[in-house]
Amino acid sequence: MKQQYYLLAMTLTVLSGCQLMSVNQVAVIEPKAPTSQIDVLYDEAQRQKQDDELGNVQYSRHYSPIVHNLQLANYVEQMALELVDTMNSDQDINIAVTSFVDFDNTLRTTNQLGNQIAETFIHQLQKFGYGVVDFKTTNSVSVTQKGDLSFSRDVKALTNKRVASHVLSGTMIYRSSGVEVNARVTDIDSKQVVASTRKLVPSYVLHSDDLALSDVR
Repeated sequence: MKQQYYLLAMTLTVLSGCQLMSVNQVAVIEPKAPTSQIDVLYDEAQRQKQDDELGNVQYSRHYSPIVHNLQLANYVEQMALELVDTMNSDQDINIAVTSFVDFDNTLRTTNQLGNQIAETFIHQLQKFGYGVVDFKTTNSVSVTQKGDLSFSRDVKALTNKRVASHVLSGTMIYRSSGVEVNARVTDIDSKQVVASTRKLVPSYVLHSDDLALSDVR
C-alpha cells in the first residue's frame, strides 16, 4: 500500500513538473503582440520628421535668400553720376527730362517704370547742380475742388517758348533678369549726344519697388 502511494506521489510530481515546464516554455516562445496601426503610423511620422529636419539642415548650407536694400533710385543715381562725369560742368545748360520708352518700332510707348525713371533723374541731376527744366509746369496754378494743380499734359496749357538746351531721354529693354535702361543727354540743336549710360536693373529690385515686370511691360 505504501509502495502504491509512493508511486502515485512520484507520478503526480512528475506530471506537475511537466506542466510547469510546459507553462514556462509557452511563456518563453510566446510571440510578441502585433503592433497596432497607430503605432506604425507614429513611427513612420517620426522617421519622416527626422528626414525633413536633416534635409532642411543640408539645404540651408547651400541656399541663402536674396536680402537687399536696393531700390530703383540707387540705380538711377549711379546712371546720373556717370552722365555728369562726361558732361562739361562749366557749360550753362538746361536739361529737360522725358519719359523713358520701350525699345520698339515706335519709341513712343511708356509706362509707370518709364515715368518713374524720368522723375528720379530730375531729382538726381538737380542734386548734382545741373539746371533741370520741368516743361509740364503751366504758366498758372489751376485751383480745383480736388486740389491746386500746376502740372499739365495739355500742350495748349504749356509754354511754347524754348526752355531747354538739352534733353535727357532713354529706352527700356526687357530681359529675363531685369530691365536694361539706356539713357542719354542730347543737344537739342545739334542732336549730338553729350553723355550716355546704361544699367541693368534686376527683377528683384523692381519687385521690391512694387514694379513687377508683368505690370510695366
